[in-house]
Amino acid sequence: METLRILVVDDEAGMRLAVTRALRECHVSLPELGVEIAFVVDAAESGEAALEHVARTPPDLLLLDHKMPGLSGLEVLDELAKRHLDLLVVMITAYATIETAVTATQRGAFDFLAKPFTPDELRAVLTKASSRLLLARQARRLADEKRQVRFEFVRVLGHELKAPLAAVTSSLDILSTRALGPEIAAYDGVLERCHARLGGMQRMIRDLLDLTRIESGHLDRRLADVDLAEAAAAAMETVAGPAAARGITLELHAGTPVVLAADRGEIDMILHNLLSNAVKYNRDGGRVDVTIARAGERATLEVADTGAGLTREEAARLFQEFVRIRTAGNAHVDGSGLGLSIVRRLAALYGGGVRVDSEPGCGATFTVELECGLGAANASPEVAR
Repeated sequence: METLRILVVDDEAGMRLAVTRALRECHVSLPELGVEIAFVVDAAESGEAALEHVARTPPDLLLLDHKMPGLSGLEVLDELAKRHLDLLVVMITAYATIETAVTATQRGAFDFLAKPFTPDELRAVLTKASSRLLLARQARRLADEKRQVRFEFVRVLGHELKAPLAAVTSSLDILSTRALGPEIAAYDGVLERCHARLGGMQRMIRDLLDLTRIESGHLDRRLADVDLAEAAAAAMETVAGPAAARGITLELHAGTPVVLAADRGEIDMILHNLLSNAVKYNRDGGRVDVTIARAGERATLEVADTGAGLTREEAARLFQEFVRIRTAGNAHVDGSGLGLSIVRRLAALYGGGVRVDSEPGCGATFTVELECGLGAANASPEVAR
């Protein structure tokens, strides 16, 4: 139940009392917003008193009489316009003419209610005004959230790019000043660091483009039957080199084929992000176990590692954009911090999701669930939000 405050402004005491009584137990339902509205009613006997009340206790809705001694309703409207308040005004008058309605609307009134009016007519106009007010507030909140998200995105992106750019600039300074002497071989390490930093920025840009395409629903999708176990085996080959270099064992556990209608590129993206993380954040001599299973119409992909594990707080943040859990043991690991966010959004395309089970010192197990037939049913899908 949401409560809106109404101020009734009328020089007739009987009118103020009648409106207050009509709204005392009045509730209106706004199914389009999923809310029920109750009203708290205040009253003012003049335009001057109304402006004082508004300054002291701003209402959400104003029922404003047109003809009053002292300040008229239109003059009150003019004064309210200067204050840029978050409220809606409904004019009430016994002198209902087209000219009056047009003038009131031009000066900022939302609606017009002619005297005498019934309780049902009053409730109808307040229902409409309440809906308009709450929709406008909701739109402003969403716009504010969008601006904040955009600001945070740019801030984090700038932070993530600043360090590699500074490293490349420093390396180029070394090359341009011949700081390491005339021998070309002396600069091999500098060039390798440049390539590594630039490669990291290229991966970040690629991940950003993937994330943007997923969010906008502009993925170029080609749906076909995909054997998840076969795709997992192929993805494991792409990380076999880095795993072998650190003595990490990779093992696939799959029984009968698990086939789903999917875009192979999207499935590869999910597998690559999970497997590369499982290797990068593992311990030397550890292992990665990939398990493929099916229960009814849901396929399950599980990737378990023997890394350092995560606290509950770290796990709760893990699927947000640009989140990387930094520790002394993984400070050297590069990455965009976007991979798991991409996994989460891709899983949503298949009516599924991703979760992580982990404890500090006990490794982590990432589980992705996908609806086997959803991709075929949504040949031109929109991203689930």
